[in-house]
Amino acid sequence: MIKKLFSVIAFALAVLLVLTSAGEKKPVTVFMIGDSTMANKPLDNDNQERGWGQMLSGYFTSDVVVDNHAVNGRSSLSFINEGRWDAVIGKVQPGDYVIIQFGHNDEKPKPDRHTEPGSTFDDNLRRFCRETMAKGATPILMNAIVRRNFIPNPEDKDDAFGKTDEKEKPQPVEGDTLVETHILTRADGSKANYLLPPATVARELGVPFVDMNRITHDYIERLGPVESKKLFCWIEPNTNIAAIKGRKDNTHLNIRGGRIIAGLAADALAETVPGLRPFIRRTDFVVAKDGSGDFFTVQEAFDAVPDFRKQTTTILLQPGVYEEKLVLAESKQNVHLIAREDGACILSYGNCAKTLNRFGEEVGTSGSSSCYIYAPGFTAEGITFRNSAGRVGQAVALFVKGDRAVFRRCRFLGNQDTLYPHGESDEGALQTREYYEDCYIEGTVDFIFGWATCVFNRCHLHMTSNGYYTAASTLQGQTGFVFHNCCLTADEGVLSYLGRPWRPYSNVVFINCEMGANIRPEGWHNWGKTANEATARYFEYGNTGPGADTSRRVSWSRQISPSEAAAFSIEKVLAGSDNWNPAGK
Repeated sequence: MIKKLFSVIAFALAVLLVLTSAGEKKPVTVFMIGDSTMANKPLDNDNQERGWGQMLSGYFTSDVVVDNHAVNGRSSLSFINEGRWDAVIGKVQPGDYVIIQFGHNDEKPKPDRHTEPGSTFDDNLRRFCRETMAKGATPILMNAIVRRNFIPNPEDKDDAFGKTDEKEKPQPVEGDTLVETHILTRADGSKANYLLPPATVARELGVPFVDMNRITHDYIERLGPVESKKLFCWIEPNTNIAAIKGRKDNTHLNIRGGRIIAGLAADALAETVPGLRPFIRRTDFVVAKDGSGDFFTVQEAFDAVPDFRKQTTTILLQPGVYEEKLVLAESKQNVHLIAREDGACILSYGNCAKTLNRFGEEVGTSGSSSCYIYAPGFTAEGITFRNSAGRVGQAVALFVKGDRAVFRRCRFLGNQDTLYPHGESDEGALQTREYYEDCYIEGTVDFIFGWATCVFNRCHLHMTSNGYYTAASTLQGQTGFVFHNCCLTADEGVLSYLGRPWRPYSNVVFINCEMGANIRPEGWHNWGKTANEATARYFEYGNTGPGADTSRRVSWSRQISPSEAAAFSIEKVLAGSDNWNPAGK
């Protein structure tokens, strides 16, 4: 009964509902075909080059899968002749999208790449579009992104990776006007405009067209010749092992450039392709282990947040296990941390209380945490916080001291002392306020403990060995931990207390919760100190399930009345002086 209910009200259900709804209408796949300006790039030797397609997934919700098939050096002709298009179209399903962007290499004179605008280039684009539409999918045509050329008469060449040498002849002086390189002059004086075919074919076939050349041209020209270098692979000698001699590349984007151009593309897609508009979102930073973000580590993103910024800074985590000991400093306020896919982003570290620091001292319980949140206004969605130390005593997964912290659809995994809502303040002052919604919290002894004022709404608490769900250290006059509509379960054979008082004025309230048979009949423990029985405030109201039977509860806990339970509503418990109500958002 309990485990079944868990699937109804707790974190796992939130995940299952997402999977169910997505499973009945498969995720949308956005395929990408194109050249090096779009392609995924290797990460070896701290390679700074990125294709904008490599970064595009950071602008979509998890309802969209980006499958990037762009390859360095390919034209529309070579992409077909090498069998790459056949491999892509064989995967395309009804409802999918195919982004098509060529031009950089179609203009090259090599016969295995060269196509003519108004002729063979257009024909290849028609083929891509028609075969995509025949599969019930939508083609999206784009023209080539601009090269960073502020030189009046630029040479018609791409800078190859690692080939630029300081011994080359000096470059001409750059002006303020960006000069287009995708419109070539033939020997007879006529023009070959490689920007027109995507627009021409799009109009002819009635498919979406995004003028990426105009979009990037306007953006790069506004930046000017100096600032625009920061988006491309301009690298000083002896600063990067992947380009040890330095690099002056006006074609290929760096990490920052890839993210910015991908963002411009996402904005354009939102305007041009209504079917994709609901799935496009913007965040300030993306963290990704595969190189598709601004940073590889979460701590880098935390550190990049401006100090005392009044606006929210949103950080998106791509799926992966991030083995880091994290600290969000007090000055990094109003951070919103989002998992691109619920449950697939794990923040993990393996310290325990007996771990030794560099001076040979035990770090203690507080020092064992995998993640510390000191800043106010923090929100996390879909993140897993884990202490991977195992059954080695106190090992905190998350330590929270910042006020107005919110956790939605998160998981907290550990052993003893998993979740530490710290929030200690001077006696009489308002405690740190924290709100947990649709979360899963797992541990053994005292695995939710601390001083803070917390509301747990529709959460699942699961105990893996005999112990205590809570060990509140509430200060006199403060509220402590309040659980609404939560589910309490345990591993087979495990017996559990609802809580014990870490400090004398411990305050814990369970309202309308489902309690499993693992709950001991007496319910609460005095921590071996009878004096605690006179000061601890342990209340229950409206709970159900075999563990909710109060006939044998300790005499110093209490079943409260409906009017008393109303005093522990979410909005009243968390209101403070600013009327904070995170459940209403």
